[in-house]
Amino acid sequence: MQRSINQIPGMRGFTIVWVGQIVSLLGTAMSNFALTLWVYEITGKATPLALVGFFFVTPMVVLGPFVGTLIDRGNRKLMMMLSDLAAALTMLTVLILFLSDALEIWHLYVTAVMTGIFQGFQWPAYSAAISLMLPKEQYARANGMLELAGNASLVIAPLLAGALIAPLGVAGILTIDLCSAVFAIITLLLVHVPQPEKSAAGQEGEGNFFQEAIYGFRYIFAHPSLLGLQLIFLAGNFFNGLAFSVFAPMILGRTNNNEIIFGSVQSAGAIGGVLGGLAMSAWGGSKRQIHGVLLGWIFAGFFGQMVVGLGRSMPVWVIGIFVVSFFAPVLNASNQAIWQAKVPPDIQGRVFSTRRLIAWFALPLSRLLAGPLADNVLEPAMSAGGTLAPIFGWLVGTTTGSGISLMFVFTGILLGLSGLTGYLIPVIWRVEELLPDHDSAGPNA
Repeated sequence: MQRSINQIPGMRGFTIVWVGQIVSLLGTAMSNFALTLWVYEITGKATPLALVGFFFVTPMVVLGPFVGTLIDRGNRKLMMMLSDLAAALTMLTVLILFLSDALEIWHLYVTAVMTGIFQGFQWPAYSAAISLMLPKEQYARANGMLELAGNASLVIAPLLAGALIAPLGVAGILTIDLCSAVFAIITLLLVHVPQPEKSAAGQEGEGNFFQEAIYGFRYIFAHPSLLGLQLIFLAGNFFNGLAFSVFAPMILGRTNNNEIIFGSVQSAGAIGGVLGGLAMSAWGGSKRQIHGVLLGWIFAGFFGQMVVGLGRSMPVWVIGIFVVSFFAPVLNASNQAIWQAKVPPDIQGRVFSTRRLIAWFALPLSRLLAGPLADNVLEPAMSAGGTLAPIFGWLVGTTTGSGISLMFVFTGILLGLSGLTGYLIPVIWRVEELLPDHDSAGPNA
């Protein structure tokens, strides 16, 4: 019997959703670019931009276990659709406020909270859906495609937004984002996402809502290899988030608000991400995915983030951000493939939400610290005559943005050390040997 149009399965179905995500992410990246310029032109400060990130990330972290329980209890496809719908309604709100000349910075904080709440459903549901739609041999490749989607949208978004913002204005860019979210919802209507079979771990995790919500913690803490892997991401995300929360003010400050240079550097990073995603999509990762994770952090830190901080001109920034962005899809897709292979699908909503809580626990703190640390401590200290200028002025200069550059240098070093640490702990680098795949002993294993 032929499937109905809304029951397209497998890789065909995944590819349809993937195309929808490319379009949606392109619209989101364009609106983020336009709003970043709008905020910085109004305030000239790093703190407001960092706070938007803080208010976006915090609800995803805090509500993660409860969101994961709803995903495992409900329909993964429906959860993804609700997330896209919430994004569309949030952008519509911002657009109405902007058109009525009533948009203020605090409005973006509120909408960031709402977007963060519903975005919390998107990633765990999407990740769990891959485990159900595809065989495990395609996990790394599919995750590489997802990374490719995000970075491909960023290649042209800054330049496209920069070219369209003059004729269309910020309102026109926001309208494009709204339409892209609607398109993503339509693609989800076309695909079939099967529900998982009950596993032994799923039966163990049954109980009331609160008991199921904390089961993700119980599962991860019962598997030291998975816990250690996420602690690497906890450290790496903190050091990465601390620097890149104030990336835009660093570039804009060092270039006297040059939008072309800012957009070009962002696009260079996106190109690196695209090539990294293409590499993972075509290659599927190493036989031992853990090497992709740990080497990814090492290269991103020592040869990427640190180089961005040392740069004082566009060519060096381009090289540094290219390296960071190239290895981001490699380490993320490799990590994702490990978890999708080891964790039974019927508990992936809870476990993946808790896993993100652990990995992202320090992100709100890094977002909260980044702006004040840059504006009130490092920038004054690295200005001409500042307390740190005699020590590090030769390294990063003493102009506007030098304090943030110094932050990039030291966090880049710590980022690389986070990856090296994984190779010093056998329970982490042997994760694929120590843990069996969830399907290795049958569907109820």
